[in-house]
Order: sequence, then C-alpha cells, then structure tokens
Amino acid sequence: MTPDQLADALRGALVHAVDDGTFALDPAAVPDRVHLERPRQREHGDWATNVALQLAKKAGTNPRAFAEELARRLADVPGVAAVEVAGPGFLNIRLDAAAAGELARSVVEQGTAYGRNASFDGVRVNLEFVSANPTGPIHIGGVRWAAVGDSLARVLEASGAQVTREYYFNDHGAQIDRFARSLLARARGEEAPEDGYGGQYIADIAERILADAAAAGEPDPRTLDDAAAVEAFRARGVELMFDEIKASLREFGVEFDVYFHEDSLHESGAVERAIARLRASGHMYEADGATWLRTTDFGDDKDRVVIKSDGQAAYIAGDIAYYLDKRERGFDRVVIMLGSDHHGYVGRMMAVCAAFGDTPHVHLELLIGQLVNLVKDGQPVRMSKRAGTVVTIDDLVDAVGVDAARYALARSSSDQQIDLDLDLLTRATNENPVYYVQYAHARTAAVARNAAEAGVRREDGFDASLLDHESESVLLGLLADFPRVVAQAAELREPHRVARYAEDVAGAYHKWYDQKRRVVPFGDEELTDAHRTRLWLNDATRQVLANALALLGVSAPERM
Repeated sequence: MTPDQLADALRGALVHAVDDGTFALDPAAVPDRVHLERPRQREHGDWATNVALQLAKKAGTNPRAFAEELARRLADVPGVAAVEVAGPGFLNIRLDAAAAGELARSVVEQGTAYGRNASFDGVRVNLEFVSANPTGPIHIGGVRWAAVGDSLARVLEASGAQVTREYYFNDHGAQIDRFARSLLARARGEEAPEDGYGGQYIADIAERILADAAAAGEPDPRTLDDAAAVEAFRARGVELMFDEIKASLREFGVEFDVYFHEDSLHESGAVERAIARLRASGHMYEADGATWLRTTDFGDDKDRVVIKSDGQAAYIAGDIAYYLDKRERGFDRVVIMLGSDHHGYVGRMMAVCAAFGDTPHVHLELLIGQLVNLVKDGQPVRMSKRAGTVVTIDDLVDAVGVDAARYALARSSSDQQIDLDLDLLTRATNENPVYYVQYAHARTAAVARNAAEAGVRREDGFDASLLDHESESVLLGLLADFPRVVAQAAELREPHRVARYAEDVAGAYHKWYDQKRRVVPFGDEELTDAHRTRLWLNDATRQVLANALALLGVSAPERM
C-alpha cells in the first residue's frame, strides 16, 4: 500500500462517515488529500495523521472521539494491521508486511517517474539564478546558486511546473565601464583604474582581444581614441567573459533556457513602457527634478527614484521593466535568487510587484542565499590562481569535482552560511556525504549484478509478506516518503531536503544490507521467493537513490 492509497482510504472513511451522518460535517470541509507523515519513533507505526484535530471542532465533537471513529473504520481496510489513537487525537497507523512490501514493486514499475507529483501542474515559473556580472569568473557565492538553483528547477519540474531557467546578463552600467577600462589599461601596459578589476583573467582577455583583432585584419584597438578603445574592449571583452561563464556553467551541469540582456530593456523601450504603466496607475510622481515610484504605499521604507534629475534611469528602472517583462511573457511565478548583500532589495521589489497589481511573495519571490566559506587543511581558502582575489567555479570543480561540489552546495538550506571542507569532499569515505549516497547506489547495482549472475530474477516471483524484517520496514517507509519529500522541497523552495532524504535512504539501505537479508543464496541454500522479493526491494532503493541524485544534478554511479 502506497501513501497515496492510504490517504485515499482515510479520505474514503471520512466521506462515508459524513454521508451516513456520523460526522456532522459539511462535505466541502473534507480535504481533497489527507496529510500523512512518518512518525519520529518507529514504534508508533508506519504513518500518522492529525486530521481528527483539524476537523473535530467543525464536526461538533472532540478530536479523540473523532479519531476513535476513524480508527474503527480504518481497521477494516485491507493492508492496515492496526490503528491507534494517541494523545489528543492523533492516529498512528501500522500496515501489515504484505501491504507495506507492495511498495517495492510499485517503485520499480514506476521507474524514473517515482517521486514525481502534480502539486505545481500548469504553473509557469521563471527561475532566475546566478546572474553574475560578466566582469569576471563566477565566484563561490554564484556557484552555490548554480547548484541550488538548478536543483530547485528540477524539483519544481518533478512537481509538474513548467520552469524556465533564466540568466540576467548585466551588460549595462558602471561595472561594465570599469571592466572595459581595466581591459584597455592592461592591453596598454598601464595600471588598472583604481576602481577597476585585477587578476590574470583580465590580462588573458585583453590578449585575446588583441589577437582576434590582428587575425581579422582590424586596427589595433589600443590605437583608437580613448572612447572608441573603451567601447571596443567593452563589446568584445563582455562577449568573451560571458562565453567563459557559460562554458563553466555547462561543465557544472547547468544550462539556461534564456540569457536575458539588461541592455535590451533600455534599447527596446521596455523601461519607458513600464514607467508609463505605473504613471497611468497613479504610482509615480515628480519631485526635486526626479521621477519617483511611491513604494511606501506598498510597505517599502522609502520611495524610490526611478528617473534621476539628470534624466538618466536609476538602477531600479531596469528591475521594474524586467519584472513586468517576465509577467508579460506569461509566467505565473517569478522567482529570483539573490546573494546575502541583497536583503535591502526585497522591500522595494515587493512594492514594485504590488504596484503592478500583483501579490508579493506569490507572483514574485526573492530567495536570499548566505555565504560559503571554503576550508582546506583547517585554514580558509581565499585565493584563486586566475581571479586573484576570489575562489571561482572552475577552482572548486578542479578541487573536488562536479558531483561533490554540486551535492555539497545543495545539501544545506541556502539561508544558512556553510563551510565546505575541501579535504572531506575528496575523501572516499562515509564521512563524505556525496560518497555515502553514491556508494549506496553503487552497492545496490553490485547486488543486482550478483543476482543476475546467480539466476535471481525479479520476474520469477514476488511475495511482499516476506519483507517482514524491521530493517525492511524502515527502508520501505523511507522509500514511501519520497514523493512527499519532493513535493515539500518544491513547496518550500528547499532542494536540500532531497539531499538529506537521500542520506537517510542510504543509511537505511546499508543497515538492511548488514542484516544479511541476502538477495543471492549463500552456498547450497535454495533459491526462493524471499531472495527474489529482496531483489525487488534492492532495486526499488536503487531507483529512489538515482531519482533523488538526478534532482540534485549528481550522477548515480554503478561502480565505485
């Protein structure tokens, strides 16, 4: 019996109790799905629900009496071994071995579809993450968003959402000007501007620009007048830097559907159109020679200048136009991932969302990520060979590999600061979380190979009642919980829940394996359905681990 089947049985018991008048409850109050959760203590059963606490008052009775009536009705459901009422009205449900064991076959038969759910069916999500300025390689903070953002996209897709991964290409403004002037200075053998960029990558790009111009038979851009030279280095330098960023992300397993250029907002008139719309709705005003958005009407701490007194657009003007552009492209939810230095950005953007008539934190969500510290030999890692001052995406991949980097960055809540131990992440031991999970998957694959060599085949027999050992009950309970974990990770925007879940499954599988619940007969032992049924459980675990790792963008090796 799967959790969905048990939830359906619970709902059926509720509906029948309402229909026959036992519960004086409005039928509309019966939930479409009864929430189940795993009890923290195994002795309390396989599943628990607080539905009696939720509905008893509406039914004009006390929760414990409500729960006792539900328990009586559930006791007759095939596969339910026992139902107990605990505390003020919790229901603890225990399944018989056969009902619980059927899940193993269900998981194997569903394959890669197991764990998927429909909680976001039909919802179009624009998920913007990384969006590092093309003025240098992606640093460690951006790498965290690459891992978390791509994992969140996968989790949302597994929950039915249509997700567009978007990178905001900031090719407009003062930072790009400083980048161009830094390239020109390096090409001319001069010191970088005081507010410019350093690092070997600036020299590499400057040399590439000169070489490309020479190969194309174009004038040496260093010889142009300063304004023309800066523009030449800006145009080609940004292009080369962004090509490197995209290549690094691709190597990291992250592909974007849309690369959106900030410049296009200004060139297309999108900024003017967005401002005109806000002006027409009465949210703009003029003061001190500037044009302001009255964001204080929507909870911001102060109004914001949109067009400065010199006629130039303020930074927020692009943000306003960009949000409206996403909504006009048909996205139901706009989710933007930002670094820890963007806390002050939340209030003003939620005010922008409300000014357009949308609902803050629904149509627009801003996720703030915290810092990542790298440690090696017990000491902080601060220097990059190429960037000079920061650790880059390529540095991290070179140090620990893509799988370890992605898993380590995605396994903690993004609103928590984390320390990554580079020594730990390169160890092939159970202390290393990614190794622990991947090794469990590789072990299931090895068991399956040994079974095939010994002639143990799933299709020759399955008796779910034979999965009656405590270690099997624990493992089955965890496998049953996977769809709920995925749905919750999507709802809370917390893909780290999938990683922690995978570690729990790996631990339960290792314990089951250590109990000598053999899949392959030992010595002269007769091959029976017990062996075949355990192979179903082994392969179900293998499938769940593979599905979980796929949601994190991490490989599931067959051998280690």
